[in-house]
Amino acid sequence: MSRICQITGKKQMIGNNRSHAMNATKRRFLPNIQYHRFWIPEKQRFIKLRVSMNGMRCIDKHGIEFILNKMKLKNKG
Repeated sequence: MSRICQITGKKQMIGNNRSHAMNATKRRFLPNIQYHRFWIPEKQRFIKLRVSMNGMRCIDKHGIEFILNKMKLKNKG
């Protein structure tokens, strides 16, 4: 399964490890993705999302209903 945040769309980045001699070898930078259950009061149920810590901060700031509505609008068109 891919490591993509369902809220922010964050995914892995590719970069280089640099040794002391400045040799470059490829590496991956993975986002901090967690599974988390969120309570939806209007539907009286939980939903399970795969979110980054940045996505969780957005949910804490704006509320889960606002974020879900924003996701629906983005998927619509």
